[in-house]
Order: sequence, then C-alpha cells, then structure tokens
Amino acid sequence: MPHPAPTTATSPPDQTLSASAFYRRIWHWHFFAGLVCVPFAFLLALTGALYLFHDQIDDAVYANQLIRPAGSATTPLPPAQWIDAASKAQPGRPTALYVPKDERHAAQIDVATPAGAVQQVFVDPSDAKVLGTLAESARLMTFVKNLHSLTVAGTAGNVVIEIVAGWIIVLMLTGAYLWWPRGRKGGVVSIRPGARGRAWWRDLHAVTGAFGGVIILFLALTGMPWSVFWGQQVNQWAGRHGLGVPDGMWRNVPRSTLPSTALGDVPWTLEQQPVPASADKDPHAGHHMDAARPAPAAASTATSASASTSTSTSTSASTATSAIGVDKAIAIAREAGMTHGFKLALPRGDRGVYSAVRMPGQLDGQRVLHIDQYSGRILMDIGADRIGAVGRVTQWGVSVHQGGEYGWPNLLMMLLGCLALMTLCVSGVTAWWKRRPAGSFAAPPRRHGDRLMAGALAIAIIAGIVFPLLGASMLLAAAADYGWSLRTRVRTMA
Repeated sequence: MPHPAPTTATSPPDQTLSASAFYRRIWHWHFFAGLVCVPFAFLLALTGALYLFHDQIDDAVYANQLIRPAGSATTPLPPAQWIDAASKAQPGRPTALYVPKDERHAAQIDVATPAGAVQQVFVDPSDAKVLGTLAESARLMTFVKNLHSLTVAGTAGNVVIEIVAGWIIVLMLTGAYLWWPRGRKGGVVSIRPGARGRAWWRDLHAVTGAFGGVIILFLALTGMPWSVFWGQQVNQWAGRHGLGVPDGMWRNVPRSTLPSTALGDVPWTLEQQPVPASADKDPHAGHHMDAARPAPAAASTATSASASTSTSTSTSASTATSAIGVDKAIAIAREAGMTHGFKLALPRGDRGVYSAVRMPGQLDGQRVLHIDQYSGRILMDIGADRIGAVGRVTQWGVSVHQGGEYGWPNLLMMLLGCLALMTLCVSGVTAWWKRRPAGSFAAPPRRHGDRLMAGALAIAIIAGIVFPLLGASMLLAAAADYGWSLRTRVRTMA
C-alpha cells in the first residue's frame, strides 16, 4: 500500500491538510476493502482465467467423449439416429442435441434423467456409436463456472460475488487515486531499481494496477449482467423499454399450432380447430442474459424424443400428429443458414417448438430460430440486430468478457486482466504483511476529522444508487468504520 503523498512547502496550509486527510481516508477505505475482498477477488480471477480456455480444457480432459476417433467417416447419419443411440445408452428424456462445430467433435445429446439431472451423451455422428456419457453437473468446467459465480453456495453466494464485483470497481478507482504520481517518478510505471522487501511489493502493486486496472475495471463492469440482483433488474428495465432482448428470443417463446385431432375423438366441426395456446412457464425463463452460452438444457425439457425417433414409447399427443421430426427441423435450420455448431432444443410438450440456438463468441453471430414442430414453419428468427441498444451493449460486453468477440487477442487481453488481479491480491497483502509490526494489524493511519471530499462522496452515492447491493454494503462499512473510530476515541480519552 502506498504511503501518503508528500506535501509541498508552497501549498496553503488548509489545502495541504485537506488533501492529506482525503488521501488518508481513501487509503483507509482502499486497505480495508481490499483486505476483505482479496479471497473472493483472487477466486474470481483464477476461475475466470481457467474458464477463458474452457473449450480447450474440455477437449483435453474429456477427449475420449468429445473427440471422435481418428479415421472416422465424415458422412454423418441422420440426427434422429444419434438421439436413438443416446436413448438406448441413457434412460430418460432427450431434451436437446448439439450439432458438432466441426468434423473432429462428437455430437452431444442431453438426456433428462428421472431424478431430474442431465446426462450428456456423446455420439459419433458417422455411425451413431456412443463414445461416453457425462453428468452435466460433474464436468470440470461446470464446477469452475459455478465456483466463479459462487453458485456452489446458492443465492447467498451469488449476492456475495455481486457485492465483491462492486467493490472491485471501488478498489480500481481508489487505487488510481492513490497511484497518481503527484511529482513522484519511481514506482509509478516501473519498479524502482534497487527496491527491496516491502518497497518492491508496493511498487509491483502500483505498477500492476497502472497497467491492468482498466482491464480489471472492464471485467468487473461486464460481469455485472450475470449478477443475481443488478443484472436481473437492468434486464427487466431494458425489456420493458424495448432496449433489451426481444420477446421470443428467450421469453414468451412462440408455440406450435396443434390440431384438435391430436386430442383424440372430437366433434367433426372442431377437428381442424387449433387447441388454445398453453400457458406453460417460459422454458427459457431466467437465462435470457446468458448471452455467451447456448440456451440451457432446462430450456427445452422435451416430453419425449417421439417427434424425432421411432423408438420412443411416449403416448403424448405429439405422437398422434404429423410432427416433422428432428431431421427435418435440423434441415430447416441449415437451410436458414445454421450449418454447424448449434444447439437444437427439442419441443417442450405438445405446444412446444424446436429452437435452434447458435451462440458463438461473437455477438453478430448469435441467432435463435423457433420452428413449429408440426408445420416446420419458422415462427421467429432473431439475430443480434434485433436486440435493443442496452441488450446489445450488454451482450457485446459479455462476449468480450469471455474472450470470444475478437479472437485470440481478446482472450489474451482478458487473461492479462485476470493475472493482473491475482498479482494485485498477492502484492497488496504481502506489502501490508511486511509493513505491519509483529502482533499489530497496522491499518493505514486515520485521524479524527478526516473527511471525504464532496466530489468523492457524490461519486460514492451515485455508485451506490447504480449498484444497490454495493451501496448497501458501503453503508454498512461506513457504519462499522464510524463505530470503530468512535470506540477508539472513547478508549483514548478514558
């Protein structure tokens, strides 16, 4: 942690005192916020760095399941046969299949088990041979992702991560103020020659923040759309004002037109009348902000694979109608321009639709098609150009955050941000540890009467309003700080 900036002899006494007091106050808050956030910030940086390479890690760890054997034929069998093979290997309901992004990878079929879990079955497209199965929840990158968001700790974990992300923003801003040279040359953009011990760690902390702070700030801001409170509120506001993801992409998905004959014997006058649309819960609810991933398996909990395979034993109404089947649905998606690397969510119930979802790293390549499971008509075709201004900026930020928008340079830049954040965590704690006398906490000095300047206070209030959970935690921190200061003064006077 940097020492307070030296004052100059030419500064008016009141101005010097005010600047020094403000510096101490900023240092005080930066220190305590950093100390509390360090374990969570380090966790975010480490898991984020790993997840940037989730495709490469998956291919290495699960090569036997995800990668087709060398020398496999290149001509694929009809996708319905992939589902048929997966259904035989894994009892349950097929909910979605993933068309491989290239000839090297296997097809993936998601199967919902009776226990409610999702098993992923990997099939060689050329001969429908099952290469293996994996529990979705047991995959390494699923664990890393859940650890990154602290979903492993439930909603409380999500709240903690949202608060920490807000404080990382505060740390970057207060750190920039503390770093500002104020006439200093050493330890600003380079480590001072001959620096040893705490001075070396302090310089490393300052220089790392100088070069990596902007990237870290960007990562914190673009991570907010995933947050459990702020992200949800902003998304709802954007949706209400036509600035977010349009209806039909993830919410209010259109339904297939189901002939009345699917219900069995009905009066002749009603035979060709459509059944009223069901009011089933939106299959994509809760996932409309997950712009960098295909719609989740739960988004399309299919009644059965009966619409796409001859082996289903389902007796639902969908088997009583002329459903187009999965082969036709994929052909329609391909004719519409989705050639590879997309997910096909199978219909959910009799009124469900086939949803072809392509979510590459680049925003402009993202697209969703909803296809009537009976007529094959494309009910909705939504690309990135249909997304409102707020939603587009948000999803662009998410794509850059995950390192996919601009290829390898983008990915490496985000990796540098993660490494910089980990370096800040280690160097900050080490510099403090080396500064503290044995047996002392050695918090930055604070004197009675130190106040925040009006401008800084206004910025803090605005930040607290924009990010409510951050604001609430700032109020708690201020109350605790005031209480501790009051207790210290009382003990000193006693």
